Amino acid sequence: MALSCQDWMSDLPEELWDTPLTDLAIPGSHDAMSYCLDINSPLVPSESDFFRLLDGLFYCFTRPTIFKWATTQDKTIDEQLSMGIRYFDLRVAHKPSDSSNDLYFTHVIYTHLTVLETLVSVAAWLESHPKEIKLFGSKLCPTEGSSPDLAESLGVWLPGRPVLRLPDCSETSGAVACIPYWWANQRTAQGVINYLDWNKDIGRPEGFFVSGLNLTADRFYITENRKQSLRTLTYSNWECLRTWLEEQKPGSDPKSLNIIAGDFVGPLPLCSLVIALNQKLLRKNAR
Repeated sequence: MALSCQDWMSDLPEELWDTPLTDLAIPGSHDAMSYCLDINSPLVPSESDFFRLLDGLFYCFTRPTIFKWATTQDKTIDEQLSMGIRYFDLRVAHKPSDSSNDLYFTHVIYTHLTVLETLVSVAAWLESHPKEIKLFGSKLCPTEGSSPDLAESLGVWLPGRPVLRLPDCSETSGAVACIPYWWANQRTAQGVINYLDWNKDIGRPEGFFVSGLNLTADRFYITENRKQSLRTLTYSNWECLRTWLEEQKPGSDPKSLNIIAGDFVGPLPLCSLVIALNQKLLRKNAR
């Protein structure tokens, strides 16, 4: 099985053409748009009043800290697509007190790029890669006033394209299926692995689901480790995560994985490792 990451879905061997997307190993990008955070933008409404007060009083300290811990990616959306990412974890919101109808991406603060600007880039990439399927996992954050819906924007800018929008569980009721994201909320690789293995023991969901390899540091740890960043934390834990990842398998078995998302998907070889897991489906089918 050739590992052409740029067109890996269309290059899948014929034996896997009928395999459901929910049974493939698909590389994902956690908080995919955080590479273009605007350090001077407002905090998102979900942040606490206490944190807002700190941010107002100690702006020169809090903003660089927010920026280096909220930035989870350093490659553009086009670069992530070309590297093989097919699932994009997105948080979308309208800026408070913004007179326009523009939507932005968020992760503690807002991005420079709007949703529409980003979709234009995605549409251009899709023109030259029409057989690659993209999965958008979007969380629509609470906003004041009305603003265009992401689904509407996708319909305008990506008509007829192989794009699926998978709503976040917090955004749906019982009438609409959502995509579970196994988020460990752990600072160490072993903590993440223990959480994911615990979920695997329970059994995978029937449809799409995401296994998050992303690490999370609480504010006490961030305050105590001022020289660190999410990047240094991720890099120092990568080898342990990599060893675990290489042992995983896709498919319909209860302990199989589907979408596997991580941070800094450019510098770290997440895409090639996840795509390579699909070779195990070939070996299984050959038995």
